[in-house]
Amino acid sequence: MNRKVVLFLCVFLVIGSLAFSAGQSDKAKADEGMPKVAYLPGDMANESQAFSAKMFLKYGADYNLDVQILDGKGDAQVQAQVVTNAIAQGLKAIYVNPNDVNAIIPSLMQAKNAGLIIGMFSSDISQANSSLRNFFVGVNDDMAGEASAKAFIQAFPDGAKIVEIGGQSGHDAQLKRHDGFNKTIAGTNIEVIDYKATQQWATAEAMAIMEDMITKWGSDIQGVFCHWDNGATGVIGALKAAGMEDVYIVAVDGNRAGFDQVRSGEQSVTIMQNFETMVKKSLDMTNILLKGGSVDAVNFVPLDIVSLDNIDEFTPPEW
Repeated sequence: MNRKVVLFLCVFLVIGSLAFSAGQSDKAKADEGMPKVAYLPGDMANESQAFSAKMFLKYGADYNLDVQILDGKGDAQVQAQVVTNAIAQGLKAIYVNPNDVNAIIPSLMQAKNAGLIIGMFSSDISQANSSLRNFFVGVNDDMAGEASAKAFIQAFPDGAKIVEIGGQSGHDAQLKRHDGFNKTIAGTNIEVIDYKATQQWATAEAMAIMEDMITKWGSDIQGVFCHWDNGATGVIGALKAAGMEDVYIVAVDGNRAGFDQVRSGEQSVTIMQNFETMVKKSLDMTNILLKGGSVDAVNFVPLDIVSLDNIDEFTPPEW
């Protein structure tokens, strides 16, 4: 082969090698400067979790974090696999809203052992397993239940018969809202004559449960505590169909449906939680931990009690 050609090929290969190395170096620097993290919603079909995902994607770069979304699709087994996928992808942190607070534990153990930062988002795991997460950010769902109970106690000083429709069975929020509510009404004249939780945070399920309760209890029902505003939409529909429109309804979330229903008078109270604030807090604490700092293990975002009397004091939610 001609010596000039050989020399040219050698120079070409050296330049190519240097360019590749530089590219890899630049990529490594970029990866180092923008750690990859993921939000793991229990189910993107849930409006609050979909909105939270939008907020994670919106604010991730502001905190120098590369955010992706890994959907649990409303299935505890799917979400467990999603955690395993996050580990395999070498993510630095995950924010988990679990479908089932017990079923997710083995996966969180794996993530913890792999060195991931684990943030529980909106729903926490039990105190017995709290060492598996670095932090929790959300509302105090016990307090959401307590606030709902106090609304009934104030509205019915002489007592009332009410029914309770729970959120997704086994979900941390469902468990705590139920416990907080019932602890607060204990010893009062507020009587829960029926209670049932749903299998998913689904409006249609809440409506079907309410229809069954109307068939069973009829006009004895003076109030309904529904664990979430979109569930209250189904409750309202069932009550309207039965001609029972003078029923006191309290629900949790403070989303668009809750605001609209309170403003229209169909829902009496919504207990509002701010997911945008939760997202920013989660991202901020991740940065602190990545830099070797420490954070509080439990971080509650304040709840707002919204009724027709004060609804104009709040910015209407977009989710």
